[in-house]
Amino acid sequence: MNANASAVVDEIFSVFGRRGHQSYGENVTELEHALQSATFAQAHGEPPIVIAASLLHDYGHLLHDLGEQIADKGIDARHEHIGANRLSRWFGEEVVAPIRLHADSKRYLCWKEPGYFESLSEASRKSLALQGGPMNADEAALFEAGAHYQTAVRVRRYDDQGKLPGMATPGLEDFRPLIESLVQPSKSGIAPTHP
Repeated sequence: MNANASAVVDEIFSVFGRRGHQSYGENVTELEHALQSATFAQAHGEPPIVIAASLLHDYGHLLHDLGEQIADKGIDARHEHIGANRLSRWFGEEVVAPIRLHADSKRYLCWKEPGYFESLSEASRKSLALQGGPMNADEAALFEAGAHYQTAVRVRRYDDQGKLPGMATPGLEDFRPLIESLVQPSKSGIAPTHP
């Protein structure tokens, strides 16, 4: 076992421990949403990078101090960038890019798939407006040119599913071996965080 990888995961999980009880705005907590998203990815036989990105995609919500209902105040905290930037200290781009792109994936799918917008929850529609609304054709073409767009779209689909009150899931510790296996040795230094 890599002690540094274990310390990285301890740091990440401690943030969930301190802030995961916050409301996600979908009748589930931030922690429940993360665990549900990862559980759906795992159940669909996704590779570790997709499961990890699904678990950690909203990590940025746990790092800012703007409150739990910021979309109601017309604020886009750009949580996808906050989380990806912090996690890039420890993980490679194959994990971090889908996290950074998961909000853009929602915008993309609203352009790409008829009916996708209607399938979104009220909270997701509200945040979509703050995130720029559905993509246009030029934005979608640029998005599709990115190396990680397909993985990001898959993570987005698990994000959309992970909003079920009362769903039974594994706990965070059940995902520890998978997350630890993805910590890059050259990035396993720990910098204290204070969310």
